Amino acid sequence: MFYEGVAKLDKRTKKLVKRLKPGDIAIIDHEDLDRVTAEAVVETGVEVVINASCFTSGKYPNTGPLILCSAGIHLLDNVGAEIFEKIKEGAKLSIRGEEIYCNGTRITSGKKLTHMILEQEIEKAHSRIGEELERFAVNTLEYMQKEKELILDGSRVPETRVDFKGRHALIVVRGYDYKPDLKALRAYIREVKPILIGVDGGADALIEEGYKPDIIIGDMDSVVDDTLRSGAELIVHAYPGGKAPGLKRLNDLGLSPITFEAVGTSEDIAMILAYEHGCELIVAVGTHANLVEFLDKGRKGMSSTFLVRLKVGSKLVDAKGVNKLYRSSVKISHLVVLLFAGMSAIIAIVMAAPSIRQSIRLLLIQIKLMLGL
Repeated sequence: MFYEGVAKLDKRTKKLVKRLKPGDIAIIDHEDLDRVTAEAVVETGVEVVINASCFTSGKYPNTGPLILCSAGIHLLDNVGAEIFEKIKEGAKLSIRGEEIYCNGTRITSGKKLTHMILEQEIEKAHSRIGEELERFAVNTLEYMQKEKELILDGSRVPETRVDFKGRHALIVVRGYDYKPDLKALRAYIREVKPILIGVDGGADALIEEGYKPDIIIGDMDSVVDDTLRSGAELIVHAYPGGKAPGLKRLNDLGLSPITFEAVGTSEDIAMILAYEHGCELIVAVGTHANLVEFLDKGRKGMSSTFLVRLKVGSKLVDAKGVNKLYRSSVKISHLVVLLFAGMSAIIAIVMAAPSIRQSIRLLLIQIKLMLGL
């Protein structure tokens, strides 16, 4: 196979996808490419993805590479970190099978991944999932005691200008199936009008669906500038010690956020925020809740999430997979019955009204005269 295109490269794949367009050749450094990122890459329309690391390490059955391959994207695996030194942004590349050329000069090569190879790798990973689960559980238990007070201490939760009392809160995270699940909740959002909380890229998802987020919370590293300027209240996730990676970006944009210092993930603290401020119900879209999802996210344990869900469980409704529960469909038989009922009503009205019957007769006579019948 032969491909040509412009090189676009970044070691943070979720930043790179914002710059990719059809005809580009994506160069990433992403071991165990996750499903959500893979879906975002597919949407860009690129035909080639080159990975400095391994698309799948075999630690767990990550499906990201298989999603790319199934979309017809040419994958070159484990080409080495030096590719970021040899190729610059905007360079013209050509791909010939497993070989990578820049301006006619061979740069390096990688292993081409096929659908069959990836399926075999996933099968092998499934056989080793027990080992990974054991490590995951041990890590979770080790950190649970350390994180308990920080997660469960409500006094650390910042005040907001949004009034949660007695209202529902819809928290949107850029996780598995977040787009179709959000679409499936349109009627709920329209009728209940919940407080809309976007966790990082989840805020972009709300904007794309035509909603305006009330609160955006997180590291602020995967939200576009326009969304940050949408008027939502901005809460930057700060880690123990006060380090807040997203604070500088917002200050550079002239925005004034507040910070929320806590361990765990941004989706965890979003739930704590809604719970501690007295919301009636928390509806979560795209949140992470199982082993593969956490490993996809790069987490080695789920102590904070486990504790948060224990705390807010009485008010939490996880909308994961809600789009698959029921899909309404209109059957032909329903349309026939509806049409028959409508025609019956019209005939009944005509038969009951002499003036209407006379008008129809006159109309038929006019038509016959026009046609010369």
